Amino acid sequence: MQHPAVPDLAHTRARPIHWVATAAAVAGVVALSPLLAPGPATARHTAATGTGTAPGRAAPPDAEGVAFPLECGPVRAVVARKAVGDLDGDGRPETVAAVHCDAPMGTPPDGVYVLTRGDGGAPRLVATLVDPAERRTVTRLAVRDGVVLATLLGYSSATVPSCCPDLSDDVKWRWGNGVFVREAAAGARGV
Repeated sequence: MQHPAVPDLAHTRARPIHWVATAAAVAGVVALSPLLAPGPATARHTAATGTGTAPGRAAPPDAEGVAFPLECGPVRAVVARKAVGDLDGDGRPETVAAVHCDAPMGTPPDGVYVLTRGDGGAPRLVATLVDPAERRTVTRLAVRDGVVLATLLGYSSATVPSCCPDLSDDVKWRWGNGVFVREAAAGARGV
């Protein structure tokens, strides 16, 4: 038997313990990645578009810390997207927030809520545009000229796996006669 020129190194052979250690390290990185992710993007309009908040006007309600009507169990509710604009024409901006439970795995459904300032200046929930029970995920949320615009991903049937929405729907809501009226901007289309 001929001996190699380099001595036998134990770490050059993949043993089961090495695979277990690698799997544990990858699982740790995946589990901690939501904590290291950047904050949610926000959509804000400037005064130049005519829908933003001009200097001296009331600030929009802050969606962080609001008790949204979500059943999240041991995890917290997360504001995934938000948009700001005057929805009812009173000169004060409202905040529209897409919120879901901070699930450690998968993509939980979003709820879309409208907030205004209450009497004491605290944010007050005034409308639910999308209920989480509808199993929709919001991929775009904006306010333009007093209209809420959103792109919603959903499912054509209950047999479609939750990982893989197969429908995309562009919708908008307009304030009228004391309620938000939903209009389909286009028919639902396959993803």
